[in-house]
Amino acid sequence: MPRTNKRPIQDWDPMPTPFHLAPGQRRCSEPGAVFLTTDGAHTMSHPVMPVGAQGQTPEVPRSVFITGANGFIGQALVRRYKALGAEVRGMDLRADDSNAIVAGNLTQPQQWAEHARGCELFINTAAVVSLAAPWRLYREVSVRGVRNCLDVAISAGAQRFVQFSSIAALGWEYPDQADERCDVVIGDHYRYGVAKGASEHLVLAAHAAGEIDCTVVRPGDVYGPGSRAWLSEPLKMAQAGALILPNRGEGRWTPVYIDDLLDGVMLAAGLAQARGQIFHISASESVSCKAFFSHHWRWAGRSGAPRSLPLWLAVALTRGLWNFNRLIKRADEITPDAMYMFSRTGGISIDKARRLLGYAPKVSLEEGLRRSEAWLRESGQLS
Repeated sequence: MPRTNKRPIQDWDPMPTPFHLAPGQRRCSEPGAVFLTTDGAHTMSHPVMPVGAQGQTPEVPRSVFITGANGFIGQALVRRYKALGAEVRGMDLRADDSNAIVAGNLTQPQQWAEHARGCELFINTAAVVSLAAPWRLYREVSVRGVRNCLDVAISAGAQRFVQFSSIAALGWEYPDQADERCDVVIGDHYRYGVAKGASEHLVLAAHAAGEIDCTVVRPGDVYGPGSRAWLSEPLKMAQAGALILPNRGEGRWTPVYIDDLLDGVMLAAGLAQARGQIFHISASESVSCKAFFSHHWRWAGRSGAPRSLPLWLAVALTRGLWNFNRLIKRADEITPDAMYMFSRTGGISIDKARRLLGYAPKVSLEEGLRRSEAWLRESGQLS
């Protein structure tokens, strides 16, 4: 599930993630390419790079700076770029000297700006990753913080800027196979998505003004070994019998395995035709929330599928619980916005990423969940 606002600018959770050589990928021949070893649980013999739409290999920058670098996605990016021979530095709430990651946050760029100096590629994954934070925090971190990142990247001499947005920018009511031309969500609900859409405006405005070449990536629902948001937390709720889905679990879910997301980012960050563009990076097809989260339900030793409530009732109950939690100052992600997120009316199109970038997801949902279950067992979350 989405994180609480105790760690508001950390995008996902840290955990090494394996990489796999799949059809359509090639071994990297860049100078300085290295073998990748994580924590001993996962290894790969050679780093890999996806192939562009015209058969080209994306450019590998000499140096990369990543915000939210200790997160699930951030750390996977760190490992991938290191494996490709790039110098990688980053920023997160917690420092990690072994990976050249300094402590800082998006609202105080002076704490870490010097650490980014000289980077060729700047990737911003940091944001308020919560459905329960106040509007003020979304504006300060997820919107104004992005402008701070742009300023740091420009001052550092970066040539490319990649902003991690989300399909949440579309809201929860959109047509099936919604593409990058669809309008973004506005209004009083689904504040996480509203903030993501606002962050895109800042990035594309900077690109249009000629300040720096920018690309916006909208990942689907990213999962895989190391994911707390869509593996560990839903499993805990299933184990407690508290995993509840609105509208019979018919809301659409757009899973993307972490390795496929990394391929999409390599293409978006390394190909010239990605400049000034927004890309959906996800699997080819959406599934129902019931289909996805029933795996967690079964992993927890339960039969059938997660329980369900009508959306109106789920929203009313979570609003009351959310107001109570705010009153007693308890952080909790059980909010009306979470119910809206599980009620999406459509999937998303990845046709643009296929056409312009040559993006092609390789890991099926069945295989991705098999690897995920294996990780849950290896990490002691399942017996």
